[in-house]
Amino acid sequence: MNHPVHPAVVHFPVACWTLATLADGAGLFWAPPWLWQLAFVLTVLGCAFGLVAALAGFWELLKLPAEHPAGSTAHAHMGLALTSWCLYAGSALLRLHDRQPLPPDTWALALGGVGLLSLLATGWLGGKLVYGYGVGVTPREG
Repeated sequence: MNHPVHPAVVHFPVACWTLATLADGAGLFWAPPWLWQLAFVLTVLGCAFGLVAALAGFWELLKLPAEHPAGSTAHAHMGLALTSWCLYAGSALLRLHDRQPLPPDTWALALGGVGLLSLLATGWLGGKLVYGYGVGVTPREG
């Protein structure tokens, strides 16, 4: 397979985490129990899909030549992606008590909010890698 896997799977954690943060934000104004439960499930799913995306991204990073001009941007992208994962995983863990999800406290909400900011920066760097440096892009023939 010649197509990189990372761009195909990265949409799942991005969508899950973004929707989880939006659900948490909405829960500050309108708080039916299912809303924070949905946010918890989306956060956990985002973390699971995030591991798949991280492995695929790391595999793509290994293919990048050491002297490639995008190297520092790729490493920053990876670092921010892992930071996002840790922030959302922390938010999920703070919602658990005796293996049961609870409504998020201030810290869980804060980790999700900062996680979203980190996720946005990660995506911006990912776009720079593809559109600025052409990483993962197969040149057209003819």
